[in-house]
Amino acid sequence: MQKSKSSWLINRAAPRLSRLFFAMLILACISGPAAAHAVLVESTPVPGSTSSGPNIAIRLRFNVRIDADRSRITIIRSDGSGWKLQTLKEPEPNTLTAKATGLQAGVYRIRWQVLASDGHMTSGEIHFSVGG
Repeated sequence: MQKSKSSWLINRAAPRLSRLFFAMLILACISGPAAAHAVLVESTPVPGSTSSGPNIAIRLRFNVRIDADRSRITIIRSDGSGWKLQTLKEPEPNTLTAKATGLQAGVYRIRWQVLASDGHMTSGEIHFSVGG
């Protein structure tokens, strides 16, 4: 009994295609978590809130691990002036914390920039007020 040319090609190609499929599946599983940029999921102060001041604890929690040493928090006043805060040591790898002191009554923005575990920088702002 003679095999047809098409069945010979199928029998020869099937193992290669299955290896290619499994290699692609492994790559998809490995690269899936690495594609997650840092997204802010919780903050203190809450956006739009009013704090009594003059000292405010800032806590930013993200959806992925961040590199706190290469991340930063800046306070911006309503006139556009601002200053960088020193981040505090945080045991949670997805959290960035700092303390803003001496804030007077007014409107402020917390400008944050973090380096995520995927190697991408993400940034954003949180608007809040300090009551008089």
